[in-house]
Amino acid sequence: MAVQWKPSCSLRSPRAPLLTPSSSFPSSPASMPLLLHMAKGRSGLSYRGRRFVVRSSSGAGSGSLESGWQRWWRPPEKGLGTSDVSLSDVLWPSAGAFAAMALLGRLDQMVASRGLSFTIAPLGAVCAVLFTNPNAPAAQKYNVFVAQIGCAAFGVLALAIFGPGWLARGAALAASMAFMIATGTTHPPAASLPILFIDGAKFHHLNFWYALFPGAVGCVFLCLIQEMVTFLKRNCKF
Repeated sequence: MAVQWKPSCSLRSPRAPLLTPSSSFPSSPASMPLLLHMAKGRSGLSYRGRRFVVRSSSGAGSGSLESGWQRWWRPPEKGLGTSDVSLSDVLWPSAGAFAAMALLGRLDQMVASRGLSFTIAPLGAVCAVLFTNPNAPAAQKYNVFVAQIGCAAFGVLALAIFGPGWLARGAALAASMAFMIATGTTHPPAASLPILFIDGAKFHHLNFWYALFPGAVGCVFLCLIQEMVTFLKRNCKF
């Protein structure tokens, strides 16, 4: 009498052939050495009644889960104290971020009488992109300004069509994502501009001027500071 081969897991090893559910083997004891030889290597074979069970002795399942976790939670390869990062690489971007917020704060005082403000959260994210990784696609000037203007305009349009609420937020964010992908101008900080407009009543009076202010106009000052930071990082190392 023959028993049907029913492995509990799929095992493919370079040293052992793949055993499929369609394979059948005689149940006589004389056939066991052959089966053990075929499963030799990284697999283990056991017999339970009328059913063969294949196990991996190397923990292939747990290994793949572990490698997947390591890819998802990968520690940085660079950091302070390594040969790739110096103290000046940390100091100048941090000083640039301080100077940027100080400048925007001063501009806030100048336009406060008109109910305007330069200091918005998305510009803090722009500082992080521009100063920490100026060669990244998101830090390229074309991407910065096209994404800032386009996403802000979608926020104004969504509010005008749907009114304040979750529908306007979702539609504006979806349109902003589609716009950045279609134009190749991915700039993550810009995706927060439409939500800021929809939820921020103090910006509603700007209407479509919000496409330029404060996002795009603020980025002009941030890009100027970024050029100074890049120059200092290149010429004043320590």
